[in-house]
Amino acid sequence: MTVAVELLVNQLKQVLLEEQVSTNETVRQLHGKDESHHMMRLPDIVVFPRSTADVSAILKIAHAQRVPVVPFGVGSSLEGNSIPIAHGISIDFSEMNTILEVRPDDLLVKVQPGVTRSQLNKELKKHGLQFTVDPGADATLGGMAATNASGTTAVRYGVMRDQVRDLEVVLADGSVIHTGNLAAKSSSGYHLNGLFVGSEGTLGCFTELTLKVYGIPEFVTAGRAVFDTVGDAVSAVTALLQAGISIGRVELVDESSMKQANVYNDTSFSEKPTLFLEFHGNEAGMHADIAFATEIFEDYSCLSVEFEQDNAARNKLWEARHSLAYAYIHAYPGKKLMSTDVCVPISVLAETILYAREQLDHVGLAGGLVGHVGDGNFHALLMLNPNDTEEQAKADRFNEQIVQYALLRGGTCTGEHGVGIGKMKYQATEHGSSLVVMKSIKAALDPLNIMNPGKIFTL
Repeated sequence: MTVAVELLVNQLKQVLLEEQVSTNETVRQLHGKDESHHMMRLPDIVVFPRSTADVSAILKIAHAQRVPVVPFGVGSSLEGNSIPIAHGISIDFSEMNTILEVRPDDLLVKVQPGVTRSQLNKELKKHGLQFTVDPGADATLGGMAATNASGTTAVRYGVMRDQVRDLEVVLADGSVIHTGNLAAKSSSGYHLNGLFVGSEGTLGCFTELTLKVYGIPEFVTAGRAVFDTVGDAVSAVTALLQAGISIGRVELVDESSMKQANVYNDTSFSEKPTLFLEFHGNEAGMHADIAFATEIFEDYSCLSVEFEQDNAARNKLWEARHSLAYAYIHAYPGKKLMSTDVCVPISVLAETILYAREQLDHVGLAGGLVGHVGDGNFHALLMLNPNDTEEQAKADRFNEQIVQYALLRGGTCTGEHGVGIGKMKYQATEHGSSLVVMKSIKAALDPLNIMNPGKIFTL
């Protein structure tokens, strides 16, 4: 331990309990990586706050000493968002995991940032409510807000930014602010919720979140629609949305990914491009939507459509979709998963996915395409040897190609993973002169650049 780190540890132990401050090598390693393929970088110190006051005290010390600070949830991010590339302090929010208040009449809940999605839904179920954002991983709500996560249900309920009514934020100097209120809408002042959600810990640390919740639907039916080509499947989704059918989820899984899903889950689904679907609502309306959707699918050469109302069968269906990343990892031992995403207007989604499949075949890496095609967002899953520079270069080239293709068509370099380290180089192309405004905001709120430095953009 260097003299500077030892001094910092002593200062932190004056405001926190001793067990809340760690320099243990194993603990540091757990906080030096996420689920991405990006290189591990160890923090000097890991702290475990238990209150807003703890977080404020930590940041006051870090600000005075000009030490980098990186918030950490469960490390499920996919673009190196929580990797402390400048070392410093990693703030682990796992001990701030209390559901503070459920307000059923207002359809709101107030939580600490370390509460996970499954933990919240378990509590909400007692009230006949649910929190809808479903990124697949059992991420913390603080981390989900930091990256503006979305997932399978965004086509119906929206993304994380749409659910945030208020945030309690500790800024770089340790001061505490609120970004909103409990009202359903407001025309007062700047929209700070929108600014802080998706900021990836570069503007402050979330210590409380007030979120929208929803009633659990009366009926839920899941199903699979199998197509001969990816183009037919995506075109069918476009037609589905244009018809105004209210759908809960619609996910594309390509042929390669269906093969991996069958092996990993011991299922026997058709190994063709497949749409995983879910309809929510009252029984009569839902059956009408299903019938209308089936007619639309037939217009796009759908090979088969099957629906499941049984809860166990429905869960098995979505388990196959959510476990795809692990299916690829299991199939290629010794290789690392690289997951990247882009989002484009629905009108060009089919051509973008076809282009991505062509480029993936061209670089010759094992992988597949999956995605939340109902909102124009899809993911590429690639398997590569992290020690093979040629494979890494191929993966980077593929990523560059699909991002540039998306940007030229009015899309974005990331629909939900966030910028982190991996998508920084595309920020100027995507945002142009707006990037100057973003940097000005960052400089105003964090003039010493201690909050997750080296993410989204550099100052």
